[in-house]
Amino acid sequence: MKQNIFTLSMALVISLCTHTMNAQQPELKQIKNLKRGVMEFQQTTPEWSLSANMYEVNVRQFTPEGTLNAFSKHLPRLSQMGVKIIWLMPVQPIGIKNRKGTLGSYYSIRDYMAINPEMGSMEDFVNLVKKAHGLGIKVILDWVANHTAWDHPWVINNPDFYTKNEKGEMVPPVADWADVVDLNYDNPAMRRAMTDAMLFWVKAADIDGFRCDVADMVPSDFWRQTRKELDAIKPVFMLAEAENTEVHENGFDMTYAFSQHHIMNDIAKGEKNALAIDEYRAEQEKTFKSFYTRMYFTSSHDENSWSGSEYERMGEGALAFAVLTFGMDGMPMIYSGQEAALKKRLDFFEKDEINWGDFPLKDFYTRLLKLKTNNNALHHAGAGGKFVKIKTSNDKDVYVFARITENDKVLFILNLSKKAQKVNINDANLAGEYMELFTERKNKLSAKANLSLKPWEYQVWVK
Repeated sequence: MKQNIFTLSMALVISLCTHTMNAQQPELKQIKNLKRGVMEFQQTTPEWSLSANMYEVNVRQFTPEGTLNAFSKHLPRLSQMGVKIIWLMPVQPIGIKNRKGTLGSYYSIRDYMAINPEMGSMEDFVNLVKKAHGLGIKVILDWVANHTAWDHPWVINNPDFYTKNEKGEMVPPVADWADVVDLNYDNPAMRRAMTDAMLFWVKAADIDGFRCDVADMVPSDFWRQTRKELDAIKPVFMLAEAENTEVHENGFDMTYAFSQHHIMNDIAKGEKNALAIDEYRAEQEKTFKSFYTRMYFTSSHDENSWSGSEYERMGEGALAFAVLTFGMDGMPMIYSGQEAALKKRLDFFEKDEINWGDFPLKDFYTRLLKLKTNNNALHHAGAGGKFVKIKTSNDKDVYVFARITENDKVLFILNLSKKAQKVNINDANLAGEYMELFTERKNKLSAKANLSLKPWEYQVWVK
């Protein structure tokens, strides 16, 4: 089966490479219209990303079959919700040696340029990407550049590709990551092989970029060079699992807002209050440029499996914090099952499928996703509206802010506490005629307002 996958993959490279390079030239021209700050950062930052949202796909748990084809049937539903980018967790074969659990970790990769046979074939993957593109959805692939499985062919054929201890033994990058072995980026041949593997997926499957696992554990100069080579094929979108400015400066469009995620958890537990969000934003503004995209989220594969679902961590405030992530000047991310109000931790190393039920939060997320895409005020990376904090008589518990452009304004009113609140607001930015996103109720607000909010109540007013 491996030989068949390889043969098909090489054929796809030949047939798709020319098409991909030619088809993407118009997008390069569009980039010239971006604001100067964005252009200074990355000449090839895809314009489509500036209004996009992201949905993380856990293929194993998404369907009873756990296959690419089975997941593909959900693409029309995700498109109808307004999803614009899907991030697929790794789809490559998983290591057997030192495997954790029965099925192992997605992030223990045995072959960079193949498909896990439990999920399907390379042809299935290519068809999934084509279907997604036909629905207006971009696809990025999770990439693990820091380490491989212990039974990756490089371990036997290229032992110098790996980090060794004083005894000459290969080692994991972190003691607890016993199922993987650390790669040696001092080896130019290993770097070349890694870059070629990433290029392969863009050429063979026409994917739109990568989410890069533990990106800041890999040298910056590798990412700089690889980004240049990827962009020579087509403008890609790069997400780093990191929270620092260095990765932005070396090839990445977006980083995680880890700190805000943890602040939201702490507010939900009563350990912090809403003022901590302003403190975080003030600190970030000192280091992160306004055109660096940050990713905001209430759940992810790591958070869900190891820290619990958003309901376990945030309780009744989970939806209020989800609304907050859509209002921040960055990109919101939804994890598999959140539209089903998933309340369990998904086992990371075993089959533990999502119970979708009747998708109780489909409408909630659909409204937010479409607002994010269609309202210019909520775009990001220098393309959206200014973030304006609106003071209230109780900023400790009630968080009010607006995203404002010349023609658009979206007002967010959030009670980030478990108690009912009454607050007074006196701010010119409040004034306007609005429709509330979830109730579709129309209202005219003046610069002064008296609000009564239920515990964890959220309101989104669109001008």
